[in-house]
Amino acid sequence: MKASTQLYNVLQTLGVVRYSGKKNIYGLHPLIISAAIITVTIILADLIRKLLNVILKETIAKEIILEFLATAELCACCFELIVVADNYGVLMYGLFLFLLTLWWSSVWEDATACPYSLVEEFLEGYKTFTTTVILIASQVLGGIAVYTYVQSIWKFQLAETHRGLLQQECVADLAVPMEYGAAIEGVATFLCRLVSRSLGETSLRLAYMLDAFFATLLVLAAFNFSGGYFNPALATSLKFGCKGNTFQEHMIVYWLGATIGAVASLYFFKLSCVQRKLQQLKEKYD
Repeated sequence: MKASTQLYNVLQTLGVVRYSGKKNIYGLHPLIISAAIITVTIILADLIRKLLNVILKETIAKEIILEFLATAELCACCFELIVVADNYGVLMYGLFLFLLTLWWSSVWEDATACPYSLVEEFLEGYKTFTTTVILIASQVLGGIAVYTYVQSIWKFQLAETHRGLLQQECVADLAVPMEYGAAIEGVATFLCRLVSRSLGETSLRLAYMLDAFFATLLVLAAFNFSGGYFNPALATSLKFGCKGNTFQEHMIVYWLGATIGAVASLYFFKLSCVQRKLQQLKEKYD
């Protein structure tokens, strides 16, 4: 009893459990509750993924299910990240996003949870048009369906930061004209994919960390302008139909802008001058 009391006092001193037990489960800090929700979500998704890898053969059906799962996991975590950003700022949001990106890069395997990645594979001849469309549809459905899971968590109001969330009106993140928003999402996606491809060609041991760090920086840079989604399925899951955006604006900014940026990056990366420069860097640093 004495040991548990001492532990509680230490946690209270650290600010872990000094919050109202009526508003926050066990009096935990709301940020810790959000972190716990995200942790449970990614562990649950990973367990399901491991189970699917055991029981399913390598077919298109398995690919569809894994894309659905990865996108659902991504969007569920990002719904909670909105809570983090709204209450603790974009830097805390960026820290969570960076760590999550590292995790996803290590467990998703061939799943992308991103429509333009599938478009790239189609353009490179790795996927048929029909397969590409089906997989993109599965991603969008995963992002939409997971909101039921998010609602079920927020309904319990485990933290004071969850109170009233289900009654709040969804508001679009686009804070600039549509053309600027599309340019921001497009240019950022272009840079993100270009750096990712370039790092993928190197043998740097920390390449995956640099990739995640650069992507997170881009998200933070665009956060107050377009929301910094750089992923059409994610943007649709979190913000489609929200007040402040028309259907046309949403599709042009988050689907067309990001996809054009990704495709432009694909072809830019293949330019001989870019490949020569990349080869020089590889010889210098590898």
